Amino acid sequence: MKLLTYDTGTGPRCGVLQDDRVVDVTALLGAPQTLRDVQALLEWDATSVDQVRDALARDVAAPALPLARVRLRAPILQPPTVRDFMIFEEHATAQGTRQRQEAWYCMPIFYFSNPLRIFGPDAPIPYPSAAAMLDYELEIGCIIGRSGSNVREADALNYIAGFCIFNDWSCRDIQRDESSVGLGPAKGKDAASSLGPWLVTTDELAPYLRDGRLHVKCSAKVNGDIWLQDSDGGLAYHTWGAMVERASWDSRIVPGDVLGCGTVGGGSIGEAIRKGYDTARFLEPGDVVEMEVEGIGVLRNRIDPKVNADPGYRYRAKEQPPLPERGSAKDYRYELRIR
Repeated sequence: MKLLTYDTGTGPRCGVLQDDRVVDVTALLGAPQTLRDVQALLEWDATSVDQVRDALARDVAAPALPLARVRLRAPILQPPTVRDFMIFEEHATAQGTRQRQEAWYCMPIFYFSNPLRIFGPDAPIPYPSAAAMLDYELEIGCIIGRSGSNVREADALNYIAGFCIFNDWSCRDIQRDESSVGLGPAKGKDAASSLGPWLVTTDELAPYLRDGRLHVKCSAKVNGDIWLQDSDGGLAYHTWGAMVERASWDSRIVPGDVLGCGTVGGGSIGEAIRKGYDTARFLEPGDVVEMEVEGIGVLRNRIDPKVNADPGYRYRAKEQPPLPERGSAKDYRYELRIR
């Protein structure tokens, strides 16, 4: 199933996509109160997703609207937490141009992103006012469907409700200065993350799940120009189960939590430049970024102008990082090797 959050002008509601129509889940389940997003559905009952599937199979009457007539919101409006990992070696090594620490190979590394700046499909993204080098990151996100602690990798898929596309918007100039201190990303990742267009339940993606990895093709376009074509989501060094185990160990995961896999191979602008895409450059207001993941769909956003732009703002990057050499990785081909 494809579970989503939609709005017709009266506020967000949880829905399910059926034959290009959005069926209202609150009515479908006869819930006593409005389920305002997919997280509310996941929190409502431990079997709520199965109940939606059963109600659709029984053809329970519920209001439905054509998909084209509703506004899609992020499936999870405000996740309890957003943990963003980095499990693709091609991205981690900047297509073989740098080495990672041994720790990267020993465990799935993540940072906490901002759950208060979540944008949905076709939502405009304000260009961060303190930045000058805005990048996208094409990722897949899993959404947690059950609470748990100390979840083992072998049991992890039982805790994943489904998957969506995750765009980790990144201010590369600010990120470089912050990372030099050693505390990891903060304001460089603080302005926006996009989720959507919906949550595809794990069972629907079962044909792509092998060895704990999601073998789907991932592509990106900017203003209609291809900047990434058919990157393989199955070339992850760490598995989805390892991510869930690492996130939950000595801690807790709850329904609606988002785990991002990190940028798929080639899924950032620096990598597009190294691969030699002629039009690849850092983003500007007016750009339209489209991300497509096989089995999930398309997530599209437009970059809006800066808000409260102040050229004299004191917490800007000291200088702009140098651009990658265009075409320097044109012949680079990543081959997954697990140690």
